[in-house]
Amino acid sequence: MNKVKLVLLFVFAVALVVLIIQNRAPVHMRFLWFSAEISAVVLLFLTAAGGFILGLLAALLMKGSGKST
Repeated sequence: MNKVKLVLLFVFAVALVVLIIQNRAPVHMRFLWFSAEISAVVLLFLTAAGGFILGLLAALLMKGSGKST
């Protein structure tokens, strides 16, 4: 089962790298009061990193709440 998870993680990581490499054009980004024109590669990377961090925090919170019961 661990090998399946590792292969799926590797496939997802490769797909993410391909997606980032193919999107190099500059894009206009707005978030709350912040506005900028940045490369789509940077925006995709920041979005992926933010999703990873939120998923990691959610997993840690779920793991932590299970121990206290």
